[in-house]
Amino acid sequence: MCRSLRYCVSHCLYAAMTRLEEANREVNMHSSVRYLGYLARINLLVAICMGLYVRWEKTADALILVIFILGLFVLGIASILYYYFSMETASLSLSNLWFGFLLGLLCFLNNSAFKTDVKEEATKYLLLSAIVLRILCALVERICGCIHHRPTLLTTVEFLELVGFAIASTTMLVEKSVSIILLVMALAMLIIDLRMKSFLAIPNLAIFGAIASLLFFPSLQIPTNPFALACFFSCLISDPLLDVYFSGLSVTERWKPYLYRGKICRRLSVISVGVIELIFFILAAFKLRDLDLWYFVIPGFSIFGIFWMICHVIFFITLWGFHTKLNDCHKVYYTHRAENNSLDRVMASKGMRHFCLISEQLVFFSLVATAVLGAVSWQPTNGIFMSAFLIVLPLESMAHGLFHELGNCLGGTCVGYAVVIPTNFCSPDGQPTLLPPEHVQELNLRSTGMLNAIQRFFAYHMIETYGCDYSTSGLTFDTLHSKIKSFLELRTADGPRHDTYILYYSGHSHGTGEWALAGGDALRLDTLLEWWREKNGTFCSRLIIVLDCENSQPWVKEVRKVNDQYVAVQGAEMARVVDIEEADPPQLGDFTRQWVEYNCNPDSNISWSEKGRTVKAVYGVSKHWSDYTLHLPTGSDVAKHWMIYFPRITYPLVHLANWFCGLNLFWVCKVCFRCLKRLKMSWFLPTVLDTGQGFKLVKS
Repeated sequence: MCRSLRYCVSHCLYAAMTRLEEANREVNMHSSVRYLGYLARINLLVAICMGLYVRWEKTADALILVIFILGLFVLGIASILYYYFSMETASLSLSNLWFGFLLGLLCFLNNSAFKTDVKEEATKYLLLSAIVLRILCALVERICGCIHHRPTLLTTVEFLELVGFAIASTTMLVEKSVSIILLVMALAMLIIDLRMKSFLAIPNLAIFGAIASLLFFPSLQIPTNPFALACFFSCLISDPLLDVYFSGLSVTERWKPYLYRGKICRRLSVISVGVIELIFFILAAFKLRDLDLWYFVIPGFSIFGIFWMICHVIFFITLWGFHTKLNDCHKVYYTHRAENNSLDRVMASKGMRHFCLISEQLVFFSLVATAVLGAVSWQPTNGIFMSAFLIVLPLESMAHGLFHELGNCLGGTCVGYAVVIPTNFCSPDGQPTLLPPEHVQELNLRSTGMLNAIQRFFAYHMIETYGCDYSTSGLTFDTLHSKIKSFLELRTADGPRHDTYILYYSGHSHGTGEWALAGGDALRLDTLLEWWREKNGTFCSRLIIVLDCENSQPWVKEVRKVNDQYVAVQGAEMARVVDIEEADPPQLGDFTRQWVEYNCNPDSNISWSEKGRTVKAVYGVSKHWSDYTLHLPTGSDVAKHWMIYFPRITYPLVHLANWFCGLNLFWVCKVCFRCLKRLKMSWFLPTVLDTGQGFKLVKS
């Protein structure tokens, strides 16, 4: 009796201590990342304090001392609000505003006399170490999964630091201050451009860095601290730049703060863009004052200025037409909101993909016109013009990126077929056998739940359903062969093949991943791919296989060797050993339930990277999966679009736009981009892969 009691007590203590160690490891990881962020912040604070002290010491300016003491006082108040009154939002807002302001002062209060001071050298090294720590902290946060990406254009921290930096520029003359404030606005647009993952965001980042460092600040003729400027720029850019890779948000999720705005706000945003474009054109016209090169400036500005105006009239009409169609989509969306129809599916049904694909070409045409006009009317001594140019580029890049991504992800037709063979036991020769009677009722309930879940998945994502086959005695190879071939032959009502075919299977499988069928037969992945090649032919459709079985990993690994088709396999990995006191053993259907809930419930809190999961997700894609594209509009499609939305006076530009966009000037960039995407999918497979159909493939 005592021995049994001692065993029970020791077992309970061991389980409790094991659980406590796991919790501590998880907490320590998150705490370490948080402390790394604190270290970067403290390092930056010490650098700012030391830099301002050097400036006060060398100049004996009492105002610097007052600002320095006031800054420490404000940071002290922020700490009190955070730790004693739990006013985290007010505390962080106050501290971020002052960090931006003090860092701005450190940038603009510079003098050649400071370079010989030892403390100034220490300040430079502290600023460099703050850059390294900030980037390292942002990278570790994303690698460890400590960041939960949410749809936003500009975070509160970024906005307040930008405002603080802009306020610091008011210590200079009005013209220089206005130039820097406009540059801060351009930086804000660049951050949004990166966070939205626009197609031209990275080139915009390179252009901004080159113009700001090599042309803008030298044109102001003010001494600046390059280390403080680099620190300010790097700390703000690191998060959105890393999120270009790490963010798993879909297109409509990233653009949610804008697409879901009210009609009036979106119309006002279009008018604001038009006003900014007009201001840029007026600033570009100041180049006409340069009479030294009048024989080049006047003809060049006249030709390219008129061309720019025509292109941007088209650009404005395109944006206005997009929001008109988006308003129609909003009406349908809010009318049928109870049916769980998402906005992207409504936009697809309203033909938004076709509109966006054509608009992408027109906006790119406008973007090229802006770049050409900026080059022709370049003013190396006008900081306001440079800032306006750097504001306009990201704005047009975001419009191009929005149309590009919506055109690539909307409107794909999809058809699905599900096979459920609820056999958990298999004879030594590999043939599925019937379950014992005591398990039949439980299995029926589980199988019914799987069927309901996959039907919910098909209905939620507006996937055409070919059928859901359920057989307790198994399916023969011939029966499954005929059904799958009929499924792969399906076409849309208009005649073309569907863009995506989804095949779901839940049942017994062998150790090599083969589906166990009745009569001792099995279905191998090679056989299924042969059927797919036979039916798909030269079409560019995709095949997505979803497996809820105990041996899906072999197919996941094998599909990565396929290089002539667009095929993906989403599978499940079930834990072999489970402590039944902590969790129930995994069963077939658990993965389907969680995966469907994850893809059909936007408010789901399912975390696939959670430690201790009994059911893990795993997926694999073919080598050229990232090259997949939907049908592109033809020249006649563009001509029809032009006749519907634009006045006849602009019609001659349709041929020029078609010709220019057909040149494929960026084929080298596209080839490099395609190679990078292939490299990413083969070496750095994302944790969450957006399929563009509204659902995602995931891995733990």
